[in-house]
Amino acid sequence: MRRAHMLRGAVVLAGALTLAACASAPSAPSPSGLPRSGVYKVGKPYQVNGVWYYPAEDYSYSETGIASWYGPGFHQKVTANGEVYDQNELTAAHKTLPMPSLVRVTNLDNGRSLVVRINDRGPYANGRIIDMSRRGAQLLGFEGTGTAKVRVQILAEESRAVAAAARQGTPAPMLAELDGPPPKAAPRSSVEVNGTARPTPAAVTRAPVPPPTTVAGDMVDGRFVPAPVVAELPVKPYEQIYVQVGAFGSHDNVTRVRARLASLGQQAQVTQTVAGRQRLQRVRVGPLASVDSADAVLNQILQAGLTDAKIVVD
Repeated sequence: MRRAHMLRGAVVLAGALTLAACASAPSAPSPSGLPRSGVYKVGKPYQVNGVWYYPAEDYSYSETGIASWYGPGFHQKVTANGEVYDQNELTAAHKTLPMPSLVRVTNLDNGRSLVVRINDRGPYANGRIIDMSRRGAQLLGFEGTGTAKVRVQILAEESRAVAAAARQGTPAPMLAELDGPPPKAAPRSSVEVNGTARPTPAAVTRAPVPPPTTVAGDMVDGRFVPAPVVAELPVKPYEQIYVQVGAFGSHDNVTRVRARLASLGQQAQVTQTVAGRQRLQRVRVGPLASVDSADAVLNQILQAGLTDAKIVVD
């Protein structure tokens, strides 16, 4: 999100992060033995329920899809990067983005938008693209319904800042593991963290804190937590739900996928798009009437072996 969309009354993020990096030890350890502020993690490709996920430092990330939320059953448990989950903070789980990073989530039904901190892995059910904290779902207006059509956009400069601060506060043994095995991939009900490292008093600097940018928020237990401030952004009046099976540069691949979908009783539409300098053909099923309908179609397509399929909103 460009700076023009930043919220007023913000605190200086980089300055707050510098204070966090200067702290020699957290106020109390998390249940995992890691600092309560967590550690910086990306991880290697992993597989859950037959689907592969590819974590990456993607600072151009922007995606539409369906959001869900998680709360009481995970409150005060350890997240995938070693933080302690608080359902009343503005945090979220994502399958591939770095932990921590900051993203703007916009509810495409009502235009409500806010910034949350990615500190966990998931969700893995029904093609959801982000799992919000309970407070985030409340502020975006979908706690009652359980899901919402959303756009998720990474805040590039701010995410680099929180990543730099997390690297500075990460114990040396854990830094050595950044290119090693990722946290154990598991469904939401059993998120685990492997390779627990003992905290060391000395901070290790891996990268400088970027030039100051601003996002409203506070430091809590050594980590930056976005403030519960909702922006109202313009959204299109009618956002449609599709299951996108893939985007292909080869016409032969398009033909094969369409034939596979036809065998499932699904009629595909093909639209053109551009990724970088490459022209691609998107193969989609839809528009679909509801999230439940999209879930059913997605599950059918995944079970047929087309594991790149996902729910998108357009």
